[in-house]
Amino acid sequence: MFDPVIAPSATLLGLLQRGRGDGTLHALTAPRAEALATLNHCVLRDPRHDWQVENRSLYYARLYLDLSGELDEIEGHLFDVEDTLDECESRTGLTLAVLGHLASYGRRDALELLRRYAAVGTNWAWALDELALRDDDAGLRALAEPVLARFPADPEGEAALATAVRDAFEPRPWRLWADDPRASVGTRVRGAQEAGSFDRWQRQMRPSGPRPGWSVQAVFDWAQQGIDRGAALHVPAARCLMAVAGPEDRAEIVAAARDGGEGARCTALRYLADGNDPEALDLIEAAVATGSTAVVDAAVDAFERMRSVAAVDRARGWAHRPDVLGAAAGRMLACRGGAQDSELVLDALREAVRGEGPDAPTLWTLVDGAGRLGIVCAAPVLRHIYRETASSHLRGRAARALAATDPSFPAGFAVECLWDCEETTREVAARHAETGDARVVDQLRRLAADPAEEADVQTAVRSRIGPDMPAV
Repeated sequence: MFDPVIAPSATLLGLLQRGRGDGTLHALTAPRAEALATLNHCVLRDPRHDWQVENRSLYYARLYLDLSGELDEIEGHLFDVEDTLDECESRTGLTLAVLGHLASYGRRDALELLRRYAAVGTNWAWALDELALRDDDAGLRALAEPVLARFPADPEGEAALATAVRDAFEPRPWRLWADDPRASVGTRVRGAQEAGSFDRWQRQMRPSGPRPGWSVQAVFDWAQQGIDRGAALHVPAARCLMAVAGPEDRAEIVAAARDGGEGARCTALRYLADGNDPEALDLIEAAVATGSTAVVDAAVDAFERMRSVAAVDRARGWAHRPDVLGAAAGRMLACRGGAQDSELVLDALREAVRGEGPDAPTLWTLVDGAGRLGIVCAAPVLRHIYRETASSHLRGRAARALAATDPSFPAGFAVECLWDCEETTREVAARHAETGDARVVDQLRRLAADPAEEADVQTAVRSRIGPDMPAV
């Protein structure tokens, strides 16, 4: 999927794309037509950089409810001719998930759209999963024939059907169809279930990779074979070394970590770092200076996994380096450093924002570290990250860090976080938002009563709701 273009954070589009609580609050005060057009833009053009982990569907569905939004634009998107040309599930996944939430809120038009799309749409499996959670048995049974018609009654079609049944995220429809008395439905689905189970058993009986009795060199060779075909196997290879290597093999492993081939070097570095070998840190530093990109990445990753006091001490010396090892040292101190490392972590945080912007992957760890260490001086940088990042997960981490460092958080960002797209961020807000604001009290009560809300959020909300809470 292409990288989405994210609008500036000061615009309604930018706020809704980011899933910020302020997006909902601004949309509810904007002209309805403008708010709906912006909402449709987000739902039909998924704005998430990582659509597999970031949440937006419940956030957008709630806004559709608040705006009494029509679903004409969604219908046009789902049944556009492009649906037959673009098979990437990310084109319609967010749209279908939004419809699923709307259906759970009782929107009959959303349920009917899901049924129609499951019958004829390219991303039918996603729609079927949404229906499996919300539709009744009769509605699901009615979809059996159109779904099974996608699979020809020949060996290739039956194999594809077995794969679809085996990989289904929600098994409920297939279980219903397996009980259908018609041979064209029940018999086919039961056969596909059996074939899928047999295929899984066969794969388990034909494992590829290391076997008991392999030598250290055999493990290195296996890791290199992975690199040669584009698969990084040094992590499982290092685990294999734990099983096959003995004290007598250490010299061979150290030599591989110093100047072996890519597969062997990556594997050896990981193995030595995980075992806190006394030479591991020097070998990691040498690998960063002389290794290929793959070796450097493996060395940095191995270093960040280390838990020893020696590794933290070395991080303090490396933190000023202007390279990937210096950045890794900053992250290690963020995770495992003490109060004396606050200035180094703050410097790393500022440098990451200046050099890579508010979406830099390194910020995830550094933001957590600023909160863990309670670095009050980091609050201005954390507020900038909160406002500007396109990642709702990183924004949630910034919110947690601000809760620990910024005295203005309860009356500030915590209020809008009650409407955030990420449930973990809403949970932080529920625990910290000042209830003197009538909007806070109203939203807390709404979250407590919403069956679609996550249990952790509702637990946090109920910890705040009591006889002393102001009336709305």
